[in-house]
Amino acid sequence: MIISFASGKGGTGKTTVATNYALLLADKYKNNIEFLDCDVEEPNAGIFLKPKIEKIEHVGIPIPKIDRANCDYCGVCADVCAYNALAVVKPGNNPGDVLVFSELCHGCGGCMIFCPKNAISETDRNIGIIEKGKAGSIKFMQGKLKIGEPMATPLIRQMKEAIADDKEQITLIDVPPGTSCPVIEAVKGSDLAVLVTEPTPFGLHDLVLAVDTLKKLAIPMGVVINRSSSNDGIISDYCHKTKVPVLMELPLSRAIAVAYSKGEPIINLKENYKQLFVKLHQKIAVQLNRT
Repeated sequence: MIISFASGKGGTGKTTVATNYALLLADKYKNNIEFLDCDVEEPNAGIFLKPKIEKIEHVGIPIPKIDRANCDYCGVCADVCAYNALAVVKPGNNPGDVLVFSELCHGCGGCMIFCPKNAISETDRNIGIIEKGKAGSIKFMQGKLKIGEPMATPLIRQMKEAIADDKEQITLIDVPPGTSCPVIEAVKGSDLAVLVTEPTPFGLHDLVLAVDTLKKLAIPMGVVINRSSSNDGIISDYCHKTKVPVLMELPLSRAIAVAYSKGEPIINLKENYKQLFVKLHQKIAVQLNRT
């Protein structure tokens, strides 16, 4: 079972909800909880779960390596590259050359397949790391994209490939904010997506984008309203209209903000906060039984 925690915009409390939910389940489902922090550009779930990292894996994508002894600068490789990662300089007054823009390369291998002279092979370019460990009984994994790297998707894809094929396991995914390609890769294959939002016009605007995205992916969803206040109607009215269930309302609270700033779990603050997450789990279970 895979449950993703996503948000249309950053700063809504997505990681706060995801990590507290993970800690709640860890007490009930010993050794069957796996947490993936797929927000690889700025992973911060570890601040709250405090994992012990046991293994580090380097992640690379294949990029073309040109054998200039065999290359006749025909330009086929540049023509087939949809991402303009190759440029061919035809021979003339100066020797020909093939320019490889590695940051644009998506590692599809098309240039190598179509090269008529077999002058292209592949070499790996490191784009980041995956850290694996344990946070108590929770199996923990987080990706870290190298600074300056433009593509998070390959790193997220490799993280998800490591998800154990175990029917008893509950995998929780902390998804990057927004609705771009990394988000699609992270939520793909989820049994349920929990959208964390806030009762503001910006929160509603980006929630609409996230809901539309998940509908296109045919992924069941529910909403958590963080920093709940008297302005909740702006979100609840939209959810009622679109038939997206509200799973939890987490109150606007100074105590929660202080705990967050210290990296402390909300469920340890007060029993009534813990009960909010207990009810969240019950509602998630209902949603999963409907799919």
